[in-house]
Amino acid sequence: MRYGASQSRPQWLLVGAGLAVVAATYLLLVLSRPSGLDQSPTANTGALIALAGYLIGAGLIIWGVARQFTTSTYALIPLAIAINIVIGEIVTLLKLPLYLDSIGTVLVGVLVGPWAGAATGGLANIIWGLFRAVPLPFAVVAIVIGLLAGLFARLGWFKRIYLVPIAGLLTGLVAALLSAPLSAFIFGGVTGGGTDALVAAFRAYGATLLQASTFQGLAADPLDKLISFVIVYFIVVALPPRVRSRFSQSGTTASQLPR
Repeated sequence: MRYGASQSRPQWLLVGAGLAVVAATYLLLVLSRPSGLDQSPTANTGALIALAGYLIGAGLIIWGVARQFTTSTYALIPLAIAINIVIGEIVTLLKLPLYLDSIGTVLVGVLVGPWAGAATGGLANIIWGLFRAVPLPFAVVAIVIGLLAGLFARLGWFKRIYLVPIAGLLTGLVAALLSAPLSAFIFGGVTGGGTDALVAAFRAYGATLLQASTFQGLAADPLDKLISFVIVYFIVVALPPRVRSRFSQSGTTASQLPR
């Protein structure tokens, strides 16, 4: 037992350090309010700080839990990242009042566990942010979404269809509160998607920029995550048991997944 504990301690220290770096990067972005991130994602100082901070944080998290991942997990994460980016770009181009850019993150969180979900969410926004700056500051939100999806799966919420929408709603509330300061202070409430109209509407009724961004998030994020969680539920249900078992040993046991 002592040997196992000594082996796990440095891993958790790495995970804790990674989370601390991610949180510090988030606070720095909110407090410094860097401008122009939407104009030059690779040449802007604020964007580079966000990129470095989130990349280091995500890297430490992955390093700390890498021993828990299987080969199947390493194959799933890039696919999930691609799903996030492709669907997110389509939704942005169509100006839909949703995001749907966390389906891959939730899928990894449910199948593998919270840390794999966190890593997927963070890496997806970092990679996406290399060619479109808006997703980059929100990497912290994507990390939290992955964590919560994995935690709800471990608690068995994905075994019961009626609990899945509730898990999505709760995750959306958290995401909205984390996103609002970033949207308001960095992008002025305008992130280029269909939800910008909601910010403008709340502003027209006298809300401050932060209030309008918060109200917009509370109106869109819970519904968005509800839909994403339900989609993932049916994806997992459709997977053959032998496929699900390849991932369950990494963090989520087969008994915690829907049948």
